[in-house]
Amino acid sequence: MFSCLGTLNTDKLPTLFMSYKGIYKPQNPKKYIGNPNQIIYRSLWERKFCVYCDTKDAIKRWASEEITINYYNPVKKRPARYFPDFYIESIDKQGNLKKILIEVKPLKETKPPQYKRRTKNVLIAEAMYSQNQAKWNAAREFCLDQGWEFKIMTEKELGV
Repeated sequence: MFSCLGTLNTDKLPTLFMSYKGIYKPQNPKKYIGNPNQIIYRSLWERKFCVYCDTKDAIKRWASEEITINYYNPVKKRPARYFPDFYIESIDKQGNLKKILIEVKPLKETKPPQYKRRTKNVLIAEAMYSQNQAKWNAAREFCLDQGWEFKIMTEKELGV
């Protein structure tokens, strides 16, 4: 399911709104950390970011869902694993190497759900928001320990 549709029943939506998943074939496989034949994207936004990482000279190395972060899932009330969408090593304007974990999400999913009535879909959106916050807090702590940055990229940053 295309993530910005949240919990809608996609069985009745036109094909235009269906998910866009696939395997990305890099032009520069040597830049990829991991197996360049198994780069999976789960949305058009992730695919767009794959192209950016693959073709941008400032990105020296990159990976997709290659890093695992343990966190406590408050919805399931148990430990879980989080695989951030991307890891990049890039050169900033001052020539310094930066290491960044990146999560690609619709802006809507980065904010608490807004509602007039607490419907089933709102409850599901609240649970997803709570789970995402736990993941991202764990990612921030992980990055702090590593000396890396953690960024959430939305359609605003991706120019979509």
